[in-house]
Amino acid sequence: MNLLAVSINHRTAPVELREAVYLTEDEIRAFIKEAKEKLFKEGLVLSTCNRTEIYGVPQKEGMTHSHIQDFIQQNKSAGDLKPKHFQSLSSREAVKHLFNISTGIDSMLIGDNQVFKQVKDSFRIASETHFAGFMMKRVFDAAIRAGKRAITETGISDGAVTVSYAAVQLIGKIFSNLNKKSALVIGAGETGEIAAKHLKDKNIGKLSITNRTADKAKSLAEKLNAEAVPFPDYKNSLYNYDVIISATSSPEILLRKDDLEKTMRKRNYESIVLMDIAVPRDIDPETKTINYVFYHDIDSLNIIVEQNLSRRKAEIPKVEKIVAEELSSLFEWYNSLQAGPTIKSIRDLFEEIRAEEVEKNINRFSSGDKEKLEIVTKRIINKILHHPTTLLRKTGDSTSGAGDSASKIGVIRELFGIDKKDDDKKLF
Repeated sequence: MNLLAVSINHRTAPVELREAVYLTEDEIRAFIKEAKEKLFKEGLVLSTCNRTEIYGVPQKEGMTHSHIQDFIQQNKSAGDLKPKHFQSLSSREAVKHLFNISTGIDSMLIGDNQVFKQVKDSFRIASETHFAGFMMKRVFDAAIRAGKRAITETGISDGAVTVSYAAVQLIGKIFSNLNKKSALVIGAGETGEIAAKHLKDKNIGKLSITNRTADKAKSLAEKLNAEAVPFPDYKNSLYNYDVIISATSSPEILLRKDDLEKTMRKRNYESIVLMDIAVPRDIDPETKTINYVFYHDIDSLNIIVEQNLSRRKAEIPKVEKIVAEELSSLFEWYNSLQAGPTIKSIRDLFEEIRAEEVEKNINRFSSGDKEKLEIVTKRIINKILHHPTTLLRKTGDSTSGAGDSASKIGVIRELFGIDKKDDDKKLF
């Protein structure tokens, strides 16, 4: 398969370089437009907080990974980006890498199924920009199938893998319907931001952010369509919230037991969840002695995270087996996109139709004519297939590139329904 890929990811580059080459959806669309003009016949662009990757079928022979790396640096200037920060992949390894991403075993957080959605989004953009051609559509189908199988057939995505996510999962167990609840996140750093995003994903009814640096709170609130609460005032509004997640870098306790006692009186002792995921802790652990206060700190949540991460890692061999199966299936199909196997498949298809029709009508002929019927119908099939067979052989011998030949042969197989027929046979 004439497919090249380059990746800048959490294993090859630090966060400042990954941020520098990150592409928004609008940037991806502009990037694709230029890539179609200069580099690829078809392809795919995937960009997340932990990776930016380009996959493509080259327009010209002789294209190397260096051409793609140069193209990225021309479009996203990152002065410290060097060849060592790129992972270069070709053909089967490129496809396997994509499958590993869609199944969650190449994620920074093992089993992170958010990446599966991001892979689907990248193909949606490739389709909408007409960048996903015949080959990439088939690769996409296989990648999505591998991702779905990993989720449904293994436990790779079970349970929380970050303290922030564990906190929100636990909140979801305490309150079954979060869309009628309100939450305050204290701290707009990385941990607080992740927790806030997970609350949004869980459809929290109302979300507020507070932070010592007002601009950071405002920026995060705008990003998540939340409310920014001035830090000096947040204690006075605690009673408005059903959930409080604190994730600051404060060296001292922010919320004391008497703060929560006042809050609970104002709430008429309606249940409140306190999630202290800061180190050192932001909330006085004695608050857990107050009636209807559900208090958890990072130690209790870390136990959940470690247990789930250990279970997820144990699932990796099962996912690797799924990836191997889907990879073999895809390349079995790709190898069929050669002239010889396709000619045989078409001839077998026509022979099957011919034999079936002869068998249905054989009793309408005399015993002397039955042999002639076989001969005549076979000659008809040979004459019908002579020209298509000649063209197929020419396509297979074409010097226009493997990608072109495979695409043309693929269209022919699709026209005659050969792959569908083969898939139907596998079901029985």
